[in-house]
Amino acid sequence: MNKTFQFGQHHPDYTVLVLNERAVRASAGILFFFALIGFMNAWLIGNFQPTRVFVLLFLMDFGIRIFVNPQYAPSLIMGQWVVRKQQPEYVGAPQKRFAWAIGFVLALLMSYLMIFNSLVGPMNLLVCGTCLALMFVESAFGICIGCKIYNALNQEKAQLCPGGVCDVSTAKSASISWVQALVVLVFSAITVTVVQAVYRTGSTVSRPAFTSPAATTLPDSSAESERCKVPEFAKALGHEAKWKLHNNCS
Repeated sequence: MNKTFQFGQHHPDYTVLVLNERAVRASAGILFFFALIGFMNAWLIGNFQPTRVFVLLFLMDFGIRIFVNPQYAPSLIMGQWVVRKQQPEYVGAPQKRFAWAIGFVLALLMSYLMIFNSLVGPMNLLVCGTCLALMFVESAFGICIGCKIYNALNQEKAQLCPGGVCDVSTAKSASISWVQALVVLVFSAITVTVVQAVYRTGSTVSRPAFTSPAATTLPDSSAESERCKVPEFAKALGHEAKWKLHNNCS
């Protein structure tokens, strides 16, 4: 019988506690969707409020997963409902707990940076990018990076990995033929050509000047000029305009 405070579910066919991988991937896709919305709001228009909201909700969701029970985590409940008509694919719970602990630590770091200190800089970009990458590869490809790190750090290897990758007897995966590889290379070359053509064409289109509403209300003073002085890291990254946008500087 499953307990309230328990990580994973008992299943008569397995010796370890398990989780439904289909629900886990669905929840990762749900979180990725909202994380991407927050990230794009911050990156494109300098609005960090959606990201701050998401970080708090993400932190609570993963706190419930790790310290209470995954079956009570809101995103996993939604993910379970989405895949309710699909055959469950059970995977070992211990490695998932380690992987989610990584996500919890990243959420704590983002809370410290963005919510309690309102800091804007490359660290935010690095942490957000890492979270997005982890959620994307899990939802899209079923690859749990944290689980691989768990295997690398523990002598007792994980059991019941997604896709049977922990099983040494798993059949050799399908290889890619040279024709398929050539198709990918040609498609990549076409993509690069199209991108260059579009950007060359777009650079000749005149655009109306845009002035941030916040920028028009800022006082013209030496203190304000000092506040809007672009730091060296933004110059090194070539993100001076983005930095000014994020900090409401003209």
